[in-house]
Amino acid sequence: MPQIATTPKSVRLSFEEFKQGVLDDYQMAVASREASLIGRREVLTGKAKFGIFGDGKELAQIAAAKCFKPGDIRTGYYRDQTLMFATGMSDIQKFFAQLYADMSVTNEPSSAGRMMNGHYGTRWLDEKGDWKDLTNDAQSSSDISPTAGQMVRALGLAYASKMYRNVEGLQKGFEQFSNKGNEVVFCTIGDASTSEGLFWESVNAAGVLQVPLAIFVWDDGYGISVPRKYQTTKNSISDALAGMQWDDKKGGINIYTVKGWDYAGLVQTFQQGIARVRDTQIPAIFHVQELTQPQGHSTSGSHERYKSKDRLEWEKEWDCVVKMRQFIVENKIAGEDEISKIEDEAKTEAREAKQRAWNDLLEPVKEQIEQASGLCRQVVYEAGDQAQAIAAIVAELNALKEPIRKDVMQAVRKALALCTKGGDAVRGLRNFYDYIQTDNKEKYSSHLYSESRHSAMKVMEIPAVYDADAAMVNGYEVLNKFFDHTFANNPAVFAFGEDLGKIGDVNQGFAGLQDKYGPLRVSDTGIREASIIGQGIGMAMRGLRPIAEIQYLDYLLYALQPLSDDVATLQYRTRGGQKCPIIVRTRGHRLEGIWHSGSPMGMILNSIRGMYLCVPRNMTQAAGMYNTLLRSDEPGLVIECLNGYRLKEKLPANLGEFTVPFGIPEVVKEGADITIVSYGSTLRVIDEAINTYLAPQGISCEVIDVRTLLPFDVNHLIVESLKKTNRIVFIDEDVPGGASAYMFQQVMEKQGGYKWLDVAPRTITANAHRPAYATDGDYFSKPNAEDIAGVIEEMMRE
Repeated sequence: MPQIATTPKSVRLSFEEFKQGVLDDYQMAVASREASLIGRREVLTGKAKFGIFGDGKELAQIAAAKCFKPGDIRTGYYRDQTLMFATGMSDIQKFFAQLYADMSVTNEPSSAGRMMNGHYGTRWLDEKGDWKDLTNDAQSSSDISPTAGQMVRALGLAYASKMYRNVEGLQKGFEQFSNKGNEVVFCTIGDASTSEGLFWESVNAAGVLQVPLAIFVWDDGYGISVPRKYQTTKNSISDALAGMQWDDKKGGINIYTVKGWDYAGLVQTFQQGIARVRDTQIPAIFHVQELTQPQGHSTSGSHERYKSKDRLEWEKEWDCVVKMRQFIVENKIAGEDEISKIEDEAKTEAREAKQRAWNDLLEPVKEQIEQASGLCRQVVYEAGDQAQAIAAIVAELNALKEPIRKDVMQAVRKALALCTKGGDAVRGLRNFYDYIQTDNKEKYSSHLYSESRHSAMKVMEIPAVYDADAAMVNGYEVLNKFFDHTFANNPAVFAFGEDLGKIGDVNQGFAGLQDKYGPLRVSDTGIREASIIGQGIGMAMRGLRPIAEIQYLDYLLYALQPLSDDVATLQYRTRGGQKCPIIVRTRGHRLEGIWHSGSPMGMILNSIRGMYLCVPRNMTQAAGMYNTLLRSDEPGLVIECLNGYRLKEKLPANLGEFTVPFGIPEVVKEGADITIVSYGSTLRVIDEAINTYLAPQGISCEVIDVRTLLPFDVNHLIVESLKKTNRIVFIDEDVPGGASAYMFQQVMEKQGGYKWLDVAPRTITANAHRPAYATDGDYFSKPNAEDIAGVIEEMMRE
C-alpha cells in the first residue's frame, strides 16, 4: 500500500511568518493561473502559435518547490510552469517570451525560442561552453515533448548523485557538479504518460539501482480526451505500482498519495518524502490525485467535448486555487479584503509580465523594419518603373501590427527581385539582406554541434605510434588495454551495459576491469536499452564521462528514442545552454542472423544529427575515436566491427593518447582507376575482391575509409581522389538507399563530384531484407567479393 505520510520535524514558525508564507504561495498560484489564462487568449488571438499550460497543477508544484535545495535538479514535462516560477528557475515574463518564441537567450533562456512553450531548462554552460557551478542554485534539465522521455534522463541524473556519493575518486575535483551526492532529482510526469514503456523501465531501474529520484505524477484523470480507466490498471498508478512499495528486506521504492487541492497535505507529504529520498537515496513516487485541468489539454481544442457536465462542475469546485482560498478563509489566515488585494496584485503581475515580453519581442523586429524601409526607400529612386511596386512593399511591411522576422525577409527579397538595375542603393539593400539572413541562420540553426573550444572537431590529431617490436594482439585486447589505461587515468569515466561488468562484455573488451576498478565504475545492467542510454545521459549532463554499451547494433532501436529526441537535440534546443558528452558503444555489421548482423546506418544517420557517428574498421581505430570523444564535450556513437575482435592488430605504444580526427577519411589503399568508398567490416570484403579478382586484371583501386559518417569528409578528400580516377563506387552493408545513398549525395551533390565522372557512379549495398542466418545467409544477403568485383569490372568496361 502507499506510504502514509508523517509530520516532518521543522523549525517552529511564528503565526505572522506562517501567514506570510501561505499568502506568498497563494499569490504565486493566482499569478501562475492568470498567466495560463492570458496565454490561451494570446494563442487564440494569433499572437502566439500554440499553448499548453500548467493550470490546475499550481498548488502541488508550489509545495514541491519548498523541498528544492541548491543543486537539486528538475527533469519534467510541459506543465511545470508553477514549479519553475516557485523555485526561481524561471518567471512569468520568461514564460511569455517562450510563448512568443523570442530568440533572445536573455529573454528566453530555456531554449531561445526553439521549443514551444512549457519546455523549461536552466543554462548549465557559460557563453564559452564551459560548465557553470551547478550546485549554487536549483537546476532544470532541458525538457523534451515525447511523453515519458524525461524518465530515462531522470534515472541518469539521479544515478550521478549516487556515484558522487559512493565513488571515492569523485570526492575531489567535481565540486561544481555535486555536493557529495546529496542532490535529489525531481521528475514530473502526467498520469496518462505513465502508460509509456519508458516510465515502467525507468521506475524498475530506479528501484534496482536505488537512486535519489523523486517522481511526481500529476493526475488530472485524463490523457488528452481518454479517461484514466482506459490508461492504467486498477485506474490508479499508485495501486498498479504497489508491488514495488519499499520493503526493508526486499528493497523497492516509496509510494505516497496526496490530493492536489490539499495545501497542508501536499506540503507535509512532500517534505517528509523528499527528506527520506535525500537521506537514504531510496527513490519515491508521489501520486498527486484529484488535480484539475481548467482549460483542457491545450489550445488545440476544448475539454467540453469529452468531459461530462458533472465532471466540469466538479473541477470548478475542487480547483486547487479555489480550495487554497477556502483554506485561507477557513483558517482565518487572511480576510476577504486582503485576499482580494493579493489576487489583484497577482493578476496585474501576470499582465505586466506579458506586456514586457511582447515589447521585448517586437523591438528588434521593428528595428529591422526601420532599417529595411530606409534602404528600400533609397532603392525607389533607382528602380524606375518598379518604384511604385517597391514603395507598396514598404508600406505593406510598415502596416503590419504584429510583424515577425519572416515578414522582413520576404519584403526585402521581393524588393530585390524588382531591382533590375544595380546601384549603390541596391547594393546596400542586398548587403542588408545578406546580413539578416546570416543573423537568422545563427538564431535558428546554430549549435547543432558544440561551438566551444571543446568541440570534437577541434581535437588535435595525434597519430598512433608503434614500437619496432610492437606486439600483434587480438582486436579485443587492444580495446581492453585501452579501457584499462583510460579508467586508470580518468576518474570521471564509467562503463555499463548488459554483460559488461562481471564477464567483461560479450567480446571481452572489459575483461577483468570490474575486479580492478570496482562494480560502480564497470557495471552490469538489466536488459533495458532505453534506460541504459538514460543512465548515461544524466551522468554526462553532470560532468561524468559515461560509456553506455548497447550489446548489439540491432538493439539500438530500443535506445533510439532518447538518443534522437534528447541527446542529439540537446545543444541545439538549448542554443548551447546544456550538453551531454555521452559515449555510446556498440558492435554490429556482419555476424549471424536477422537480429545480430544488422547495419541500419541510414536509420541512424537520419535520427542522430547532433551526435557523431563513428564507424571504425578495427579496434585500434575505435580506441582513437574514443580518445577523441573523451577530449571533447560532445556525444558520439561508436560502432565496433562485430567480426573483428579476434583479428590480429599491432598494439600502439601511445594507446591512451592517439586520436582519430572526425570527418577526415583515410586512403587505406592508393590506386588510379577507380575510387572505392566504404567503412567498417566491408573494407575487408573489398580487400578480398581486389586481391582475388581486380588486381590480377591490372585494375588499380583507390580505397577510402570514411571513418566517420557524421561528420562526413569535411575537406572533400574523396573528390580529390575522384579527380584522379574519374570513377567511383560507394559500398556498405546497409539496405539500398541507406548509408550508400547518403555518401553518394554528399560527394556527388554537396561536393560537386559529378563534374569529374567518366562513367555513371554506383552504389553496392545489402539486399532490402535483413541478412539470413549462417555463412551462406551472410554471403547472399550482403555485398560479397564477387558482387563487388563484378560491378567494378563492368565500370571499367564502360
